[in-house]
Parts: sequence; structure tokens; C-alpha cells
Amino acid sequence: MRQTLTALAVAVAASVALTGCGSAWKNDAAIRDNGSVDLSKVTLTVGDQKGGSKALLAASGDLDDLPYTVKWKSFTSGPPLLEALNAGAIDVGGVGNTPPLFAAAAKSRISVVSGATMGAEGDTIVVPKGSPITSVADLKGKKVAVAEGSSANYNLLAQLAKAGLSYQDIEVKALQPADALAAFTNKHVDAWAIWDPYTSQAELEANARILVDGSGLVNGMTFQAANPDALQDKATSAALEDYLKRLAKAQVWSNTHRDEWAEVWAKETGLAPDVTRRAVDRRTAKPTPIDSSITSSEQKMADTFVKAGLLPDKFDVNDYFTGKYNSSVPAT
Repeated sequence: MRQTLTALAVAVAASVALTGCGSAWKNDAAIRDNGSVDLSKVTLTVGDQKGGSKALLAASGDLDDLPYTVKWKSFTSGPPLLEALNAGAIDVGGVGNTPPLFAAAAKSRISVVSGATMGAEGDTIVVPKGSPITSVADLKGKKVAVAEGSSANYNLLAQLAKAGLSYQDIEVKALQPADALAAFTNKHVDAWAIWDPYTSQAELEANARILVDGSGLVNGMTFQAANPDALQDKATSAALEDYLKRLAKAQVWSNTHRDEWAEVWAKETGLAPDVTRRAVDRRTAKPTPIDSSITSSEQKMADTFVKAGLLPDKFDVNDYFTGKYNSSVPAT
């Protein structure tokens, strides 16, 4: 597994070398003669995951009056999204708490620009309902599916460590969510480390039982990460600032409009409404500024990966986080 994860970091690093600055920022025409920004001429390219930012913004109504154009691109999980971000294929995208660390270890060109805690109840390890596995310790020697470099990757590592196990004690199957769901349903793996809405989907559609969740063990953060060139481009940065404010507002809205959010989430993803409703009920969103408490938590995670041999070298996460857009966090 160490070789596999190191290879993941190397692959992203290769992407850096091949693309360089990568993206030719296309919003120069949005700068007026007086230096102000005409947002109507800006296109913001946003990376998204199933049930992510697009669904939430649509549910809250914050897509209705956008002064700029958003071009959406969908990804299966955080690691491939950040590869696209590094290559300049997107301007910004939403990921969990772990993908930025793998991207940073590979010296990718990313900058985390906003965050929110969702709680960690939906970050789980699931097993079949009839499985004899009743504790994390019982995973020793078992096949466990997980998306490499995802938030589930850290939860799995942390849960194993808490139980006195390491990656060497299990047989890790590196699978993206769709493939992992098929493997789990067909009993090709003994357990699956995953996040919502896949946790809820596994429970309701794949006869899964939650073995353990991340409450009290993982930080439950989600992030928006941007290509540094987008931050330096005046027009793109202006659209990004507005986008992050809308997203934070929508996150707060979701806490008090669970039925509406679950309904749109189901429609946008094709998931069953009872799946999205269960996932919604497991989370409470709280937009959070990028500050030392966030970077310290992420640094602890990064150091844990390095200590376990899953990332090659220690690095400073502060180099990949910025508080430039902290004004997007609503006052509480």
C-alpha cells in the first residue's frame, strides 16, 4: 500500500511537471478600462463530486442570480479533482480533508481557500449486516476497500491505529466509490471505508452495517481548493470570492432546510431520496475560516500519513492554505 500511495503522489507530481502553470486564464476581457471587473464576462470552472456544491447551491437558490458563468466538471472523488486543478483544467473544487495533503506532498499547485466542518458521523467503515466483524480489530487480515488519498483513507488509517493495527495488517483494495460499491455488494471485500452519501447508500441499498464512524477521531472538514493562478487573476478571483460566499451561505441554509436539500440532492445525483435524507440528517455544516486551528489539524493528519509510510516526506501544510477569502465565512 505504501508503494501505491507514493505512486499516487508521484503521478500528481508528474502532472505538475508536464503542465506547469497549465491554464491560460481566460477572463482578461472581464477587466474594464478603469480596472474594475465585469463579472458577466467571467467563466468560473468548478470541480464537483456527487451531491456536492452544485446540488447544494441549486437547492438553496444561490445559483439563480449568478453574475458570472459557472462551468461544472464532475469527479468521482477528491484526488482526481485535485489532479485536474493542478493541471489548470478547473479553477476551484470541493474535496474532503485528506486529498489536499496528498496533493501538497506531491508539490501540486493548489491553494485551499475555504472550509467547513460537516461532522464526522458520515465518515465510516461499513461491513455487511451479517458479517462476523464487530470491531476494527477484527479487520486484521481482511480485504478493505478505500479510495486512495480520500477522506476515507485517513479515517481508515486513524481507526486502524486506534485499534492497534496498521495498513500492513489488512489487505487494502484501492477502489473509487462506484467500483467499491460493486465489490462490497458482490462480497469481494470484507469492509468499505467511505463517506456520505455512499455510507447511506451502502446501508439502504447494499445491506451494510456501520462498523465505526469518525466522530471524535477525524475533523470532518471539507474544503474548497483553487489553482493559485486563479487567485492571482483579478477577474477570476472576484468571481471566486462571490462563489465562496454563496457556498458558505448555502451550507448554513442546509442545516435548517433538510427536506429541500435532500430532495434536490437526490434529483441531482440520481440517488434515492431516503439515501440523501439519511446523509443530510447526519451532518451539520459550519463554515470555518482558514486559520491555525485548521492548519494544525491538517498538519497532524499529514504527519500521521508520513509516520505510517503512506506519504514520503514531512511538509508544512501552511504553504497550501490561505485565509485570503475568510471574509466569505458568514458572521455568527
